[in-house]
Amino acid sequence: MTLQLTPVEILAGLGATVTLLAMWRISVRAARRAAETARAGVRLMSLAGRVVVTAAVIVSVQWVVLTHAAGNVTLVALVLGAPALLAGHTLTRALTVTASDTPRRRGDRR
Repeated sequence: MTLQLTPVEILAGLGATVTLLAMWRISVRAARRAAETARAGVRLMSLAGRVVVTAAVIVSVQWVVLTHAAGNVTLVALVLGAPALLAGHTLTRALTVTASDTPRRRGDRR
């Protein structure tokens, strides 16, 4: 069996192949961008969840100590002061961030 193709048919086949490869590369890039955007959103929600849970634990411990041991001044000062120190440290670090958390692309300078 002999296959007879004209030059126009060969060029059409090559054009279709190049078009398919270009579309594939574009879709891969778009998927990669979408995945990176989703990861950034998940990071933010995960952080918010951890903050809420930690705050609930701190408030619970403070409430228990203040309702049951309100006469013990040292214990009350410790229960109220330790989270305040940790929150102050965390806020100071969060507000003085100097690095950017953006993904790098090929060819970007450091």
